[in-house]
Amino acid sequence: MASGWSTILIVSSTAVEFSRVSKSYSIYAAPGDRLKELATFNRRRFHEDYWALRDVSFEVNRGETFCVVGENGCGKSTLLQICAGVLEPTSGAISVNGRVAALLELGSGFNPEFSGRDNVYLNGAILGFSNKEMDRRFDEIAAFAEIGEFIHQPVKTYSSGMVVRLAFSVAIHVDPEILLVDEALAVGDVYFRQRCMRKVHELRSRGVTILFVSHSTGDIKALGDRAVWLDHGKVRAIGKADNVVMQYLAAMVDKDARYLAHDALAHPHANAAPEEIEETIPNIDHRFGDGRAEILGISVRDAAGARLASLQSNTTIVVRVSFRAKSNLDRPICGFMFRNHLGVDFAGTNTTREGGPLPPMAAGERCTVDFHLDLPALYPSSFSFSPAIADGSLEHYAICDWIDNALALQMDPSDGPIYGQFHFPCRIEVNARLGVPVP
Repeated sequence: MASGWSTILIVSSTAVEFSRVSKSYSIYAAPGDRLKELATFNRRRFHEDYWALRDVSFEVNRGETFCVVGENGCGKSTLLQICAGVLEPTSGAISVNGRVAALLELGSGFNPEFSGRDNVYLNGAILGFSNKEMDRRFDEIAAFAEIGEFIHQPVKTYSSGMVVRLAFSVAIHVDPEILLVDEALAVGDVYFRQRCMRKVHELRSRGVTILFVSHSTGDIKALGDRAVWLDHGKVRAIGKADNVVMQYLAAMVDKDARYLAHDALAHPHANAAPEEIEETIPNIDHRFGDGRAEILGISVRDAAGARLASLQSNTTIVVRVSFRAKSNLDRPICGFMFRNHLGVDFAGTNTTREGGPLPPMAAGERCTVDFHLDLPALYPSSFSFSPAIADGSLEHYAICDWIDNALALQMDPSDGPIYGQFHFPCRIEVNARLGVPVP
């Protein structure tokens, strides 16, 4: 048992409580250093302490959806693993009151040598369900996972998406009182991810307590009641989800601005001109095409060229797409699809549609296209951009490369209410007034 750790078992309205919880890992410069330390009975120190969490305190009420945001390496997954009982904290007290179902690291809790069916029953047994109880649940679990006959094959033969499908299906069908969801859902395809999000909303409406870790600030704002922002293992902010996300995004924009300023000083001849090649693809849900060209990167910027961390209504944005021809392209077409949080194709465009046809490209040539868009007032939700490069005409073309949901941004609330999905630019003109007739 790690020193300073205790578990509090109190029945209350609090589902999860962390009180000054810290977690450290021993980092050794070389494998042999661990043996040296053991040989001295730990009298000599051959390791450095890495603190994944430092003095973290918060409470999660029953029925609340509590989200965790932060950069990679800030301690989000460690926090959930402690909550699930996978890890013990180095110090501090924790309280978890209720049946916990966890969707943590990809494939965690599954034996790769066992079949999917065997793993379903194994996970049920760990949670205290008998085989008879799991028999009643199995058909629903298999139907939701939609992996077909693979349910009878060893998990080691599954793709990452199939593992997520089965793991999520098990987690939601074991009557959890507390559901822990890490970033694993990001691995799934758009169709299954939307089904998962609808199920999370359903569990939320039924009063299930949810701890949700995600890099999608749109999902956090849509789902979360409250959130905590972790920065290098410490709590930077805690409160209403919208407010915490705004603080986090503001810090990320500031960090990116400092990086760009430093990069500009280090490379004084570099600039953000349209011919600059974008080389970042933040996310790939699904990718397809004949391979004769490839998307190199996508970004969304403001009119001045600064990268955006969120979208604002009634502003001009620049969607920058860079691509490279891998074979000769006679009539290249570059474009993108704009989708809402439900995966519905909201709008789309391309160079040919906008009257800006691209010249033929030889293999190896690179190109960057900037799409200048005037955004209307849209419903505050998460929107994604799916870039594509094709060859041909609007009527007859072949997709060379398409990336589903390569970049997602949250639409900030507009000044006034949005009735429906967006607000038409509108001018009111009253042509006549009806008054009470004079007798």
